[in-house]
Amino acid sequence: MAGRFRQDFRRFFLRGLAAMLPPLLTVIIVVYVLRFVDQYIGRYVDQVAQWIVVQALALQRGETMTFTGPKAVWQEVETGIWEPYRLRWASFLLAFVLIYVLGRFVASIIGRGLWRMIEQAFFRLPVVKQIYPSVKQVTDFLLTERKMQFSRVVAVEYPRKGVWSVGLVTSVGMRTLLDALGDDMVTVFIPSSPTPVTGYTITVRRHEIVDLPLSIDDALRFTVSGGVIMPPGQALTQAEVEQIRRGEFLPRESKKEIPA
Repeated sequence: MAGRFRQDFRRFFLRGLAAMLPPLLTVIIVVYVLRFVDQYIGRYVDQVAQWIVVQALALQRGETMTFTGPKAVWQEVETGIWEPYRLRWASFLLAFVLIYVLGRFVASIIGRGLWRMIEQAFFRLPVVKQIYPSVKQVTDFLLTERKMQFSRVVAVEYPRKGVWSVGLVTSVGMRTLLDALGDDMVTVFIPSSPTPVTGYTITVRRHEIVDLPLSIDDALRFTVSGGVIMPPGQALTQAEVEQIRRGEFLPRESKKEIPA
């Protein structure tokens, strides 16, 4: 009785954990992003906005202008304007507007060129050049709209003969390889588990790949889960597993050729 209770408790506890973690982690990530924007952008936007108001009031009253502004005016702005009207939240929302404006600027021709120059500087800085490319790779995969273009899902013998990996076809092979080998080549990206943002890019002969009837999302879920989440229609039945163990399994195509 105690052993059965432990089994039931473990099974239902894991089921409850699996149901609870996705929404909980989603909320945690959203809260973290909001706090990140508030701490590293919104706070400084708020300080700049207060500084502008302080300088405007000081100028209006004919007081001596300083970089920080008169302390009395600062206190008046904080207690008389910012706190009663909760302008801290306005600055927080303004931070999102500034991020949007930055995105529009980077998307322009001038902004794209300027941002490319800034990134090249990051790639040359000591220590930073070891960290920045990896961080950029992850953020580009998660946030940018222009994803890597995958045409279809295939299986390829990699990293050695007899071992099959799920891959995503990205393009045809390089011209030099086609000229040297005289064969039709394709480039395949092999995502790694459990982080498909990293992987290996290989070029193989077209006749050496097997097309899989899977969507890109199904292939990525299969990779992220380490093969636990089987794509629809790809899981074997228990009877087929038993046939494989006995060496009696026939592919469905072969079964159709056998007369009734």
